[in-house]
Amino acid sequence: QVQLVESGGRLVQTGDSLRLSCAVSGYAISSYVMGWFRQAPGKEREFVAAISYGAFLTEYSDSVKGRFTVSRSNAENTAYLQMNTLKPEDTAIYYCAADVSPRPYTSLEYKHWGQGTQVTVSS
Repeated sequence: QVQLVESGGRLVQTGDSLRLSCAVSGYAISSYVMGWFRQAPGKEREFVAAISYGAFLTEYSDSVKGRFTVSRSNAENTAYLQMNTLKPEDTAIYYCAADVSPRPYTSLEYKHWGQGTQVTVSS
């Protein structure tokens, strides 16, 4: 059974940094694109970042580009999202997702999803 478990979300102050982790079990992530998405209250789920199988390609939404960094450790079967210079508008539930070939990386068409971790940024 494939499981994705996010962790690392918490309450932080504006300007703080936070690193989210997505631990995967049940399959090796080396063949999967890993994506990060978020959903704020009353809003639709949106793409945040994604990283290709061998980490050769990364993609970011305009709202986080330059502040967030996506990475992966295939050896640890874990994906990460480093978030710097956090803003109140980054407050959301953050989800990781995995798929062999999401087209495009920014779409919601990932096969496997975690349950999410709450990130709250206070002003």
